[in-house]
Amino acid sequence: MKQDELLKLDNQLCFAVYACTREITKLYTPLLKELGLTYTQYVTLLALWEKDRVSVKELGQRLYLDSGTLTPLLKKLESQGLVARTRDSRDERNVLISLTDEGRKLKEKACGIPMAIVRQLGLSAEEAEKLRDDLADLLNKIQLRHQPT
Repeated sequence: MKQDELLKLDNQLCFAVYACTREITKLYTPLLKELGLTYTQYVTLLALWEKDRVSVKELGQRLYLDSGTLTPLLKKLESQGLVARTRDSRDERNVLISLTDEGRKLKEKACGIPMAIVRQLGLSAEEAEKLRDDLADLLNKIQLRHQPT
């Protein structure tokens, strides 16, 4: 690639990932609106449906969110009656996040969302799985390069 081509926006991996992320998130908006959720609230619930009763720190690590972003998000989910925040009895400094009954029930309503997104993207289930795996591999490579030595 020529030197002057290197800094073209359309040649940037970062921009392709960024633009795809924004556009895919837009596809979720009408589906999540029916559930009364934002995209970030949805991924938070996905993590909790996988593993309930986790610390804010653990949840933040799982979602790649800092506490400044996660705390207001969790307060909103709590005000919606979907999660409960409690202090860890073994260590008062830790706040544990648990799904409420309403939060667990919402999982059933969300079950169709992943395949609806795949259909909107025009991908087969296999293509979507491969793309997800490729992106997970990329994320893993990034994490390995940024681990403290």
